[in-house]
Amino acid sequence: MGVDALLPGDEPGPEAYRTHIRELEARLEESEETLAAIRRGDFDAVVVEGPNHERLVYTLENADRPYRVLIEQIQEGAFTLGLDGTVLYCNRRLADMLAEPQERLIGRSLRDFVRTDTDLDQLVQRAVASPVREEIALKASAGAESATFLSLSRFERQGDKPLLCGILTDLTEQRRHMRALAEAHDRLQSESVERERVEEALRQSQKLEAVGQLTGGVAHDFNNLLTVIKSSTDLLKRPDLPEERRRRYVEAISDTVDRAAKLTGQLLAFARRQALRPEVFEVGASLRAVAEMLDSVTGARITVEARIPDEPCYIRADLSQFETALINMAVNARDAMSGEGTLTLRLVGGRPMPAIRGHAGSRSTFAAVSLSDTGLGIAPDVLPRIFEPFFTTKDIGKGTGLGLSQVFGFAKQSGGDVDVASRPGEGTTFTLYLPQVEGAPEKADEDPLDERSIEGASLCILVVEDNVEVGRFATQILEDLGHRTVWATNAEEALQEIERIPFRFDAVFSDVVMPGMGGIALARELERRLPDLPVVLTSGYSHVLAQEGVHGFDLIQKPYSVEELSRVLRKVVGKGRARSFSSRP
Repeated sequence: MGVDALLPGDEPGPEAYRTHIRELEARLEESEETLAAIRRGDFDAVVVEGPNHERLVYTLENADRPYRVLIEQIQEGAFTLGLDGTVLYCNRRLADMLAEPQERLIGRSLRDFVRTDTDLDQLVQRAVASPVREEIALKASAGAESATFLSLSRFERQGDKPLLCGILTDLTEQRRHMRALAEAHDRLQSESVERERVEEALRQSQKLEAVGQLTGGVAHDFNNLLTVIKSSTDLLKRPDLPEERRRRYVEAISDTVDRAAKLTGQLLAFARRQALRPEVFEVGASLRAVAEMLDSVTGARITVEARIPDEPCYIRADLSQFETALINMAVNARDAMSGEGTLTLRLVGGRPMPAIRGHAGSRSTFAAVSLSDTGLGIAPDVLPRIFEPFFTTKDIGKGTGLGLSQVFGFAKQSGGDVDVASRPGEGTTFTLYLPQVEGAPEKADEDPLDERSIEGASLCILVVEDNVEVGRFATQILEDLGHRTVWATNAEEALQEIERIPFRFDAVFSDVVMPGMGGIALARELERRLPDLPVVLTSGYSHVLAQEGVHGFDLIQKPYSVEELSRVLRKVVGKGRARSFSSRP
């Protein structure tokens, strides 16, 4: 009984107050228990009598409205499952994915919307133990299937069975984007392959154009040389030719052969196929000698300056080809200055080689030899082509177009490179980078016997040459020099001749390029069998020599002269006999 139920005028006693307090405490306790039950989720709604005796319904939807609004707006399908797979709640997005109204999904099993190859019961059991995250296929009411990603985890409820809360992410759009990306990638790959094909065709076309230009240049120059030789030989056939003119035509043939040999040497230098004779030398001394020579031949109006440090700088290269490269660059500088200006030669050692024309540089130690002129400079459109063979901007008859190509080939084959910097009207600087070495070369011991000790001696020479005409000519030259010869047409036959009488020959004169065993392999085998037997190699061109060198053997380049052949044979035989003499007890 409440205090307001007492009659008017009656004074409520202590008992009435105590009864009212007990009623209020009971209602408070009931309210707290109800509130706790609501918080635990035990009720879906609470009905309360209002002040005017109306019924007020409070649901969890009202209490959790902000969160439900959030769940309804997300782009993933959110749901709650019972442990038997029944849908207890779902948002609108899941209803859209399954093409069913929300109210019709509640109470239905989710397995009705999962493809038959997916075991939903197993997924539920796994989710009770630990969260499940994997891809499954959903089947909408209309039969359409879609790939989705499922995230399912356990939700504990106090005093009741747990529930499962899940999120389904539709992968349809993602898969569409992935397919579009894969198609774009395939198109790019196809375009890349096509671009590479076109670029390769362009490179091949450029190669053919370069080969055509090179072939035309070679044909032009060699036809000029052959014209001189042909005309001279025709005139020499005349029986009534005076001796003076006969001598003039013979000298013309000899000079023309030298020019042809020089031309082939320049071509091989550009192609990096020449047989170099690398040696260690002090580049500063060689540069001073070249500067002095240039000072005397460039004319009084061209000043040659040499800026060379006092400390020695050693490189390993072919000295003859190095000096030829310097002269070729100096000749171009002289022509660019029109006979008046300053030519400066510089040497800087101990520096790395920078990247040149797109080729990677090197951190190794290089010597940089540069030639600078004060000439007209090189036009930007001409600069990329200056190292091409037969390319020249000079007037007809004033340049072959092979000078700078020799510089380029020599630098590359020697392990270095050549760079050029030029601006029109401000001159040009060529910089030759060559590998630098430490220490001076060891001086060779003087042989007690030299080539003079066998002057006029008759030697027995084994000639190894597969070409019949060259072999016949070589043996004839040696016989005319007073030597005895044995001719073998291949290396195997030569070894058989030596096995018959091991100490019969004073020297072996062998071609490098032959069928079967080559000349270098033959020389190595003879060095193993008969270390004191001298071997002289000869070749017009050999890729083995270009790549590996002569391996310490003497080499005569074709075409060779009678004097050169005689001199080299005397030298090697003299050295061989000196070694034999020094090895005696």
